[in-house]
Amino acid sequence: MLDMDGTIYNEDTLIPGASEFFDLLNEQGKDYVFMTNNSSKGKTSYVEKLNRLGIKATERNICSSVNATVMYLNEHKPGAKIYLIGTESLKHELLEEGFDIVPVDYRGEDIDFVLLGFDTELNYEKVRGASYYVSRGYPYIGTNCDLKCPVLDNKFIPDCGAIAKMIELATDRLPQFLGKPERTMVDAVSKEWNMPIEKIACVGDRLYTDIAVGINAGATSICVLTGEATKEEIAESQFKPDYVFDTIKDLYQALL
Repeated sequence: MLDMDGTIYNEDTLIPGASEFFDLLNEQGKDYVFMTNNSSKGKTSYVEKLNRLGIKATERNICSSVNATVMYLNEHKPGAKIYLIGTESLKHELLEEGFDIVPVDYRGEDIDFVLLGFDTELNYEKVRGASYYVSRGYPYIGTNCDLKCPVLDNKFIPDCGAIAKMIELATDRLPQFLGKPERTMVDAVSKEWNMPIEKIACVGDRLYTDIAVGINAGATSICVLTGEATKEEIAESQFKPDYVFDTIKDLYQALL
């Protein structure tokens, strides 16, 4: 189970060694699933991007925080009425699943949830509307707790957790986060692929999500240093990966 941003690519550029890594997995008959907290894109977008970058993948190979969010909403209120801070892609997925997304300027009293995603199309009106409901005590959930999303040249942009921090300063509330590090995605993949947890490795660049989800699920955890985590942070963190590699290329070489 592999994270994507900062682990196998940054934006539209594969991290060196990623292509060889997946060729080797295919040669060795190892299954792989991409686990992502990034709720700004749908499964189709990820499949298209991976294929464009030369990596074989179908929708079955994608498990995202959107899956965990849909599962949670269906368990609590199928067809829920939602005030959404999220992209048009996330909105489309939720509508396809039968949820009711209210307009950005809606100020009714009958919504069921405020839902915060990684919104790369964020504007002030969305933040203002969400704050209206959050400050009034409505149920409030977030797709993921990531504070920053890696981009090229070892730089970062604000992720869902950073947007949540902004709203917290205005409302004194944080959402209940549903993606990594909750073990939901690992359990779902274990069931879908009929794969025992002890045979699953979680690979990623964030200690508090990618590594923590492996630890929480009882899977092997592998950290690469091409995204957020550094060796210094690993030394000080409560989340200790089983293995650390500088890049996915080094993991590839270890599997030869």
